[in-house]
Amino acid sequence: MPYAQSDGAKLYYEEAGSGFPIIFVHEFAADLRSWEPQVRYFSRRYRCVVYNARGYAPSDVPEDSSHYGQDIAADDIAAVLNHLKIDKAHVVGLSMGGFATLHFGFRHAKLAKSLVVAGCGYGAPKGEVNRFSEESNVVADRFLAVGTEEVAKSYMYGTTRVQYQNKDPRGFAESVAQFCEHEPLGRANTLRGVQAKRPSLYDLEDQMKALAVPTLLVTGDEDDPCLDANIFMKRAIPSSGLWVAPRTGHAINLEEPTMFNQHLAEFFSAVELDRWTQRDPRSISATGSIMLAGDDNREG
Repeated sequence: MPYAQSDGAKLYYEEAGSGFPIIFVHEFAADLRSWEPQVRYFSRRYRCVVYNARGYAPSDVPEDSSHYGQDIAADDIAAVLNHLKIDKAHVVGLSMGGFATLHFGFRHAKLAKSLVVAGCGYGAPKGEVNRFSEESNVVADRFLAVGTEEVAKSYMYGTTRVQYQNKDPRGFAESVAQFCEHEPLGRANTLRGVQAKRPSLYDLEDQMKALAVPTLLVTGDEDDPCLDANIFMKRAIPSSGLWVAPRTGHAINLEEPTMFNQHLAEFFSAVELDRWTQRDPRSISATGSIMLAGDDNREG
């Protein structure tokens, strides 16, 4: 099996296709298999890399939760790229992987051709940080007490996943079955080390304003915990665009794979042609007026 060595863990990865690299970073409830609709589509023209985060076998499952963390998750992406001698890649992450992708942009911008930050926002509001942290620790305890299959009965049927079940019962059942294969210790330590301790997005505004890497923000319009956070990120990141998928929940790449792939393909093309630029400052009103533009807004 192919592994990339990162700090404190070996990370299992797979590759498909050739061309400019794309690396996909999975969410908490999934593993590298959740990117199959994207790998099959993009590997026709790109070199696609998927890997299992630490805590997700056959990647290493460190027993100490101190070997997990938000910065560690971002650095793990870099470790895989460095192992494969990839100088620059499109980086695509969903949910937990979206947070890792955003922080990768902060910490390793030189390695990023672009960022796709999807389903990012759970526990982001400052008023919810403590509650989200407490819930993460409670669920971590539950993984160890009753096992993954029992946790799946509630976790995989939450308010932002029933959309997937309704649209694609067969695909949803496959995702639940894959979730049940995950080791409880890896899930618990990920919750304790990453989810419970990650900073609020709203505390990262200065870093977002300085982020120059082309960034596509993605959320479903029924993924309520992510909506406000994505509008905040859109306003804060000058290199960003925001795509909101209608009638869609959290697992957007699986729930709406065709739309997801098409939007990413258009984004990658714009980036590669140097057509994805920073936001035009004339589009930001200092006064809040939409009718009284200044004289300096008349010419491009």
